[in-house]
Amino acid sequence: MKVSTSEPFNIIYSLYQHQYLGYLFESFMVQLNHRGELTFAHQNVSSKNIEEFSKGIDDVDIELVNLMDAIHQDTILQKFNPKKLKPFDYFTKVYAGERPDLGMQAAIEEYLNNYRAAILPKLVGKRFFIMGEDGDPTRQEVKVMGEKTKVFMNFQRKEDHTIYFPVLKCLGEKVRLQHVGAQMLSDSPAFLLSENRLHYFDKHIDGKKLRPFFDKNNIRIERRIEKTYFRKFVGPLIAQFNVFGHGEGFEITEERATASPELLITDLSTKKQSPTLFDTPAKAADSPDKINFDLSFVYGNSTFRFDSLAANANVKVEEKGDGWVFHKIKRDLDFEKEIITKIKALGQDLIHGRKALNKNEGFSWLQLNAKALEEAGIAVKQSADSEKRYHLGTSSIEVSIEENSDWFDIKTKVQFGSFEVPFLKLRELVLANIREFKLPNGHIAVIPEEWFIRYHELFTLTDIGEDDELILKKHHLNLVQNLEENGLATTVIGRKLQGLNNFEEIKSYEVPSNFQGELRPYQKAGYDWINFLRDFNLGGCLADDMGLGKTVMTLAFLQTLKNDGVKNPTLLIMPTSLIYNWEKEAERFTPELKILKHTGGQRIKKTDHFKDYDLILTSYGVLRLDVKFIEKFRFEYVILDESQAIKNPSSNISKSVRLLNCRNRLILTGTPLENSTMDLWSQMTFINPGLLGSQAYFKDKYQLPIEKKRDEAASKRLYSKIKPFMLRRHKSQVATELPEKIESVQYCDMSEEQEKVYEETKAYYRNMIIDHIQEKGVNKSQLVVLQGLSKLRQMANNPLMIDPDYEGESGKDSDVIHKLKSIIESGSKVLIFSQFVKHLTIIRKYLIDNKISHSYLDGSTKNREKEVDNFQNDDSIKVFLISLKAGGVGLNLTAAEYVFLLDPWWNPAIEAQAVDRAHRIGQKNTVFTYKFISRNTIEEKILALQNKKKRLFDELITTEETFMKSLSQDDILNLLE
Repeated sequence: MKVSTSEPFNIIYSLYQHQYLGYLFESFMVQLNHRGELTFAHQNVSSKNIEEFSKGIDDVDIELVNLMDAIHQDTILQKFNPKKLKPFDYFTKVYAGERPDLGMQAAIEEYLNNYRAAILPKLVGKRFFIMGEDGDPTRQEVKVMGEKTKVFMNFQRKEDHTIYFPVLKCLGEKVRLQHVGAQMLSDSPAFLLSENRLHYFDKHIDGKKLRPFFDKNNIRIERRIEKTYFRKFVGPLIAQFNVFGHGEGFEITEERATASPELLITDLSTKKQSPTLFDTPAKAADSPDKINFDLSFVYGNSTFRFDSLAANANVKVEEKGDGWVFHKIKRDLDFEKEIITKIKALGQDLIHGRKALNKNEGFSWLQLNAKALEEAGIAVKQSADSEKRYHLGTSSIEVSIEENSDWFDIKTKVQFGSFEVPFLKLRELVLANIREFKLPNGHIAVIPEEWFIRYHELFTLTDIGEDDELILKKHHLNLVQNLEENGLATTVIGRKLQGLNNFEEIKSYEVPSNFQGELRPYQKAGYDWINFLRDFNLGGCLADDMGLGKTVMTLAFLQTLKNDGVKNPTLLIMPTSLIYNWEKEAERFTPELKILKHTGGQRIKKTDHFKDYDLILTSYGVLRLDVKFIEKFRFEYVILDESQAIKNPSSNISKSVRLLNCRNRLILTGTPLENSTMDLWSQMTFINPGLLGSQAYFKDKYQLPIEKKRDEAASKRLYSKIKPFMLRRHKSQVATELPEKIESVQYCDMSEEQEKVYEETKAYYRNMIIDHIQEKGVNKSQLVVLQGLSKLRQMANNPLMIDPDYEGESGKDSDVIHKLKSIIESGSKVLIFSQFVKHLTIIRKYLIDNKISHSYLDGSTKNREKEVDNFQNDDSIKVFLISLKAGGVGLNLTAAEYVFLLDPWWNPAIEAQAVDRAHRIGQKNTVFTYKFISRNTIEEKILALQNKKKRLFDELITTEETFMKSLSQDDILNLLE
């Protein structure tokens, strides 16, 4: 029954017993009558509707409602029932089947106990009821006691046995435990339900100690076992509870003393010899050594370990003649908690006073906080039985870096206490992952963890000079500046080199007068940047958007090399399809350059004649075949166009280009990162060897943190390192002279037949993918996920792509053809892109059947130039069908005013490149782009995911493989809804 918010109401809480989950709580709103009494009108309240009753609740009520939501049956099923079994089936399987799932039962119970412990203390001051079997939430009211219930333990020692029992008192009255159906709703904190009263206790009271007395009056201890029982059980009981009536031979004394905190350090590592300061580093251990922090408090002659659940006293048991003395030592728990809070503020959260740490991390923390610990009165001691004595004094490292003509000089001073350590020695230890070594006085020094974190890159990337001094190559400028900015090094760097990180401060270089063209302002800036890198003998990556003139900037630079009298030629390597384009562009802009095409079966397979040319053009395929003799020739520059061709560092072409002998290197690409961040390592290592460290180092420091953990800090570090050597401008930033680009999404309804087969396919792959993920996890399910999603994408286009016997229509293709007809009739030209060649084949059949002239390009096309020229120059050809992968680069198709994207690509950056085939310099007309999306299909979900992952695309230009890795299980399931 709905409760009216315009009439008086009250919030109440009700306890009920679930068949399998035990005691649970629910919250209800109950209507009040004119006398303020509860009526039968009530409704369940949850976090979804609590705001409707905001005038009748407080903050504690909101907390209670949220907590109770968390233990509702539906929430439990959502959290612990991944296969979405029906409630009856699930609970039968876990609790009542032939083989109950005890592990799952324990996990659920632990979860529920945590919430019960949070709910019960908040019920004090609230109206609380026991729910009736008919679901009436107000059947029986429980009085929540307004003060803590006290527990007194009564011991009676007799000639042959001892008995003990608790006496509970609240508000001056005894609380009964036996024969009243008493229930312990929570053990820690302890909450007792007895005779419709809810009792709570001091925090240290353990409810388990009271449970035995629900069905017995006392516990009897026979004299023959009292020695063991008194020490193991009675001592802790006396510490926890007040005691009275203990009898002859059973004495309790109370002692008080001032507490002194003590932090004990214990070595948990396996026994092995630490290297001395002058040993050669050995391979590091597979697992890091550990030390243990153990906080204790000394009270007079007694020492007690800290425990957050400790009683306010500890008991030492002493056998005295025929009797027993229990020395009860009062503890200052407030002071102990104050000390644990101070240690936490210093960065160590000791759970129950103990914590095991990586040895390096632990000693680093001790060194950093030695003074603060001393001021807090916390004595730091090493275990007396420890075989090693550690250096707990100060340690320091000072680094200064100075620019030299060709590198940076590194000078350092490292000290542990009064001992100075050679930096080269420290570098060897760090690179070998050895964390400790022996000082001359025999103590073990542990290298601070901060040094591994903050200086590891410096240790890794430095080289050893002629005089055994450390040097650093100039392309590590960013590392040097970061060390200075973080106060980790003092530096002396020339103003000119500092300008590399600030693009606006690079000086202007004169464009050769014999360059037959005019550089736009942003092209001139790129030309200046390439020349600036040349001054410092640094390699670069020109990664501007497609169509912004990377070719013309490069040709202007090559003309500069010739004018400067450079004798050695430049080797320019590219995909075979682009050689013709480079040759034509060079003829146009730099006709004075002497150019050799090292291609084709008739090429001269030696390098003697290379010296007679300024520029050698070749393909990646030819270089791979000829590298054995080409690597022996010295080039001025090696330039790679579409350098993503070397993105795989283990490929033959990547290995081949790294063998080339040259003064400097430059790469050109619109997509510097396609599949993974390792693409960047391969290309940036080619232009500036060592910039990103070794492949293993890069994988550990950048690839795994960025791709697996979505570590933004690692992404920023990587970006800052490559920023000076990568120039990337987007069309929106610089090419304001381009005409407008209008993009729109065309939503298409599937035909009835198409929708039917789509839903059948979706159901099949959804079940298969979910089962695979449940069995093997998301990371090992990418292949089956990709297969299923690919099938659904094809179905959303046209089921004929999968089923050659399909006779129905495609809603999307009907819309595409309708719009295509109107464009052709208007006399305009259109590019039609799809990543599925099968889809292009279907559209192509329509064009052939209707005698519509067209160009066609996919990966198998032999004469790309002819297809491009026909489309650009033949007015009768209005349509160009292009596969997205084959036509994504190297094409200039400004004759087109329209672009159709038949299917959404995972990565919108690849779609943008397709559109840029038409929307580039030379285009005079507005470019209209239509993205065709089938409604209520995976294609709409892909659009949503593109927006959700937009930040990933903006930061790292990725394609399908990386995008698939970025999908969570929820993302995948959402795609299949």
